[in-house]
Amino acid sequence: MADSIFRKLRDGGEEGELAPALTIEETVASPFALDVSCYLLANLSSSILAGKSKSEGLVLVTFSRSPSFYLQFLKQKGIVVSSSSKWIRVLDCYTDPLGWIDQPSTVVTEGSSLVKLCKTVSDLKKLFSSIIEVGREMVGDGKTRFSVAIDSTLNQVSELLRHSSMPLVSGLLTDLRSHAQVSSLFWSLNTDLHQEKVTNALEYISTMKANLEPLCPSSDGKRNALENLFLVHQDFGKGRFHVRFKLRKGRVRVMSEEYHVDQMGINFSPISSVESVIAATKSLLPKVHFNLQLSEKERVEKEKVVLPFEHQDHGKSTEIYDGRRTLADGKTEATPLSSGELHTDVVSSGKGGEIIYFRDSDDEHPDSDEDPDDDLDI
Repeated sequence: MADSIFRKLRDGGEEGELAPALTIEETVASPFALDVSCYLLANLSSSILAGKSKSEGLVLVTFSRSPSFYLQFLKQKGIVVSSSSKWIRVLDCYTDPLGWIDQPSTVVTEGSSLVKLCKTVSDLKKLFSSIIEVGREMVGDGKTRFSVAIDSTLNQVSELLRHSSMPLVSGLLTDLRSHAQVSSLFWSLNTDLHQEKVTNALEYISTMKANLEPLCPSSDGKRNALENLFLVHQDFGKGRFHVRFKLRKGRVRVMSEEYHVDQMGINFSPISSVESVIAATKSLLPKVHFNLQLSEKERVEKEKVVLPFEHQDHGKSTEIYDGRRTLADGKTEATPLSSGELHTDVVSSGKGGEIIYFRDSDDEHPDSDEDPDDDLDI
């Protein structure tokens, strides 16, 4: 399933469409969005070098880690990154995001020619221009496209929101998606650090949403604190990875798998049981203010309700009238009623009523099949 996300980012969008965008959501209990971002970064870099991606370059915008951290990470994965590399550029928003350092360090580090310092994080229009400028320096001004990876930028959204409103932050991401040379885009955020309206706004922009769920549930009062703490420590680094894909025509596809984080990085594997898939799907249902399931008492009361179209004869045999009289009805017909005689015993008994039909003449047959409109010229 993580491979499905990678393929969406690698293939990008069709010409004239918005670039696919991914939001990676983490929590305090499962803080591994950086590992997922690094996983996608390594695979996307490999596909660009192999010429299997629609994008020919990658712009990495760093907020929570220094550029050297990511360059070293790519080298550990066997990806060649040097000063002469033309497929990657780094926009450094980590070193001096607000322009407080008057004299930046003059120490030349390996790969420094690939890094451009950004001091205008509070000005989102200049930040957008810097990202596009760095990308064009790498691939040119033509139709060649590049991908944008923003490392935990929306864990830094609190810093952005100090100087800009949420609509401006959403506008920055929307402008990147709609730019003709941007092939794909992904970012991450910690949902525990932001209000629900912030996460909803970012999910609305995204075409894919991935969230990390811890394997050990929170304490529900049935276990003591020490036992729950032991389970959290034992299963820390394990959990479920849920992804929601927004398809065309408003359709949504939900996929889930398990993840495990170790010293080598994050690994993904299929979920072992069907129950886990059902539980994962239920966890992604929208939050509502009413119950979607019936309690046991409500279920029993529902079963007692007799629907109007059901027979309510209390066990008696049911006879459906087919439009013709039965033999018993024919016997009762043998004693015709005169116009002045009415039997009121049934009505007076209180058991119900009946329809009494008086024939116009004895020539009329009770079960006549003649068409009353037979003489009409239709």
